[in-house]
This record gives sequence, C-alpha cells and structure tokens, in this order.
Amino acid sequence: MKYNLNPDRKIKIEVGDKGTMEFKLCDILVPPETKVSLKKDYDPDFTGGFEDKAGALERVASNVQRLSELQEKLYAQDVYGILVIFQAIDAAGKDGAIRHVMSGVNPQGCHVTSFKSPSSEELDHDYLWRATKALPARGMIGIFNRSYYEEVLAVKVHPEFLVKQNLPGKPGGKGFWERRYKEINRFEKYLTSNGIIPIKFFLNLSRKEQKKRFLARIDEPKKNWKFSVADFKERGQWDDYQQAFEDMLNHTSTDHAPWFVIPSDNKWFARLAISEAICTVLEGLKLKFPDIGDERRAELLRIREELVND
Repeated sequence: MKYNLNPDRKIKIEVGDKGTMEFKLCDILVPPETKVSLKKDYDPDFTGGFEDKAGALERVASNVQRLSELQEKLYAQDVYGILVIFQAIDAAGKDGAIRHVMSGVNPQGCHVTSFKSPSSEELDHDYLWRATKALPARGMIGIFNRSYYEEVLAVKVHPEFLVKQNLPGKPGGKGFWERRYKEINRFEKYLTSNGIIPIKFFLNLSRKEQKKRFLARIDEPKKNWKFSVADFKERGQWDDYQQAFEDMLNHTSTDHAPWFVIPSDNKWFARLAISEAICTVLEGLKLKFPDIGDERRAELLRIREELVND
C-alpha cells in the first residue's frame, strides 16, 4: 500500500485580511529513492512565506477539529491503525507538537509511547521487540516519541550502546547499518500490508535555535526541569547526529512510509505542517462510517418507533 499523496498539492491558508499563504507537501516530504541533504535541501527556519503566527495557529486549531472527525471514522471503520513517529534532536519540540496537534483526539483511541534507554529485558530481545508491543490496534492512533529509529541514530553515534546488545558476529560496520535500514523498511512494509500506517516526522532544528532553547531552559526557573545535562553533552556530537539523521532519511523514506522533514525553528509552523500532514494522510485513506445495510437500518427504525411510543 502506498501513500495517497500528491507532492505538488498546495496547502493554502486564508489569514484574514493578510490574504492567502501556501506551501507544498513536497517542501517537507523526502522523495523515496532520492538522496537528500539536510543542510542544502531543508531549512529549519522555513515557513513557506508565512508571517502571521496567530493566523497559522488558527489553522492548527481547525486541523485539530478536522483530525478529531477523522479519528471518529478511523475508529468506526476499524480497518486501519495509525502510527505517528516523531524523531528529532533534543529541544526540537516533539512533546509540544504532540500536545498541541493531538489535543482534540479522543484519548480512548490514542496512546503515546516514549522510548528511552532500553531495559535489560528489552536488550535481551531483538531491537524491534519493544516497538512491536506498542503498535496501535486497528481503529487506533499510536504515537511514538522517539522509536525504533534510535537504533540507527543514538546507537550509531554511540557504538558502546551496540555492544550492550550482545549481538553475534562483529556488528557496527557499513554493511551492518545498511542491513538495519532494510530491516526497518521491511518491517514498515509489513505494517502497511496489515493496515498499520506509519506517518514519520523528523523535526529539523538548527544548532543556533537549540542553543537558544537550552539557554531558556536554564534562565527561566519554570523550565529548569526540562534541561538535561545529557542533552547538552549530546550537543557535542551535533555533526555525527546530523549525518545519522541524513542517512536515516535517505535509506528509509519509502513509497509506503515516507519521511516528513518538519522545519522546527518556529514551533508554530512546525505544528501547522505536522497537523496538515497527518490530516492529509488520513484523508487519503478514504475513511468512512460503516454502512449498516438495509436490514439493520430497518431494525433500528423499528426500535426507534418503540422508543417513541414507550
């Protein structure tokens, strides 16, 4: 199953007397089987010409309602499950995006899983095991805050993490990582074949903006709890992570599970782009309420008549 997306589709937003602003899906979509460069092809400060933050957030609010209606059909139809994946460097805004974009979703039909360092039990299983356990059922939306992609990101940047997995042979060479990319692609192909649709977001943050957000977490007492010394240490390997992200995008953006690269220096635009992409993918599934049939409808009418006359 392939995404029903038109890369040239324009996202148009009417913003009061400021006119219409727009961007295309191809501005944030990684074309399958195409080599891209994060530095050259994706600007973290891109806003598609948008300047009105308030107007864009009005559109986000509209998309929240749009997503709520789509979720109701998703649940009723019970054919597809949606897996929304967020990957990013620290402070890129994953938590805020999840909180704002999914605020209108019925919590009974949605579950968020955050993936941190694997436990000893998880290390004794294959690297997809803990993600498989958290996959959404049909009719549900599952959100992965980080995911199995950490296995080709943090683990790739930190070879000592790979040692802890006690894998056979000599893991870690070029062929090893290429095999992991292929395993992930096959895994996602298996998911889509069974009605679980991955929607993958990489939140693209600049080094300059990360510094600004780290300083805010230190300077504002109410944000101190957000600052992690470990996050600061990871900043020292910025270039290694950027290369790992780029390799991930180039090897795992496929027809059945493409990556969206979300410009994240402006949180308001990131939330706009994410909400538009999720709604667009769900609309492409042609979700609808089940047709109950003439016999069932007649039965409901008989019950209705009895209730009216009760």
